[in-house]
Amino acid sequence: MNAFSRTSPDIRRRIIDAFNFRHATKIFDPERKVSEEDFNVILEAGRLSPTSFGHEPFRILMIQSPEKRELLREFSWGANGMMNGSAGQLGTASHFGIILAATGALMKAGSEHLQDHYRRVKHLPEEVIEIFNAAYAKFQAEDHKIVTDREIVDWSGKQAYIVLANMMTAAALMGIDSCPMEGFDMELTSRTLTEHFGVDADKWKPAVMFAFGYRARDPESPKTRRTMEETVSWF
Repeated sequence: MNAFSRTSPDIRRRIIDAFNFRHATKIFDPERKVSEEDFNVILEAGRLSPTSFGHEPFRILMIQSPEKRELLREFSWGANGMMNGSAGQLGTASHFGIILAATGALMKAGSEHLQDHYRRVKHLPEEVIEIFNAAYAKFQAEDHKIVTDREIVDWSGKQAYIVLANMMTAAALMGIDSCPMEGFDMELTSRTLTEHFGVDADKWKPAVMFAFGYRARDPESPKTRRTMEETVSWF
């Protein structure tokens, strides 16, 4: 009997097909909308994603109102069609949003937010919370030296990217297109989120924008990547 477990060829093929299907969609078909049922699956893939220490240092902000989306256009060049002369993702995506990264106010070891998270979300007993506090404090101060607020926000942003990657993969498996976007002015975006979306800038910073929907047209060129040999080293 073979000691290695094997997945069925059909599942392996479906996974690789989904990754080949996925591309950074710049223009979506504005007439096609992702169903509520399908998008809830995408959101659930994000919600169930792993994060360091299980701290979930992210929030997902969905922006569906055309008027609200327009507030971002001037300084979100990666999402506004500036590169291709169109309405871009802001104007054509079925679903558009921003993943927010938690700041040190929430993610500093010993914070009130984390104590509440341990008790209310993770349901940890007090003695285990003490262990978590000590382990996480060491992780921040010594192991990774994540001390300043910028360093903590960057760490939170890493978790946000795991979340978005899982959302995009779930979408691709359902034949839904997506695009991650970093082409925006961080300061102006943060200010706008505070003034018009009620986001507390002391606690949350924008990490990455995203769009989901159905492509208006197929990519003009095939997907290109380094070879497996250039990408992976085995020892």
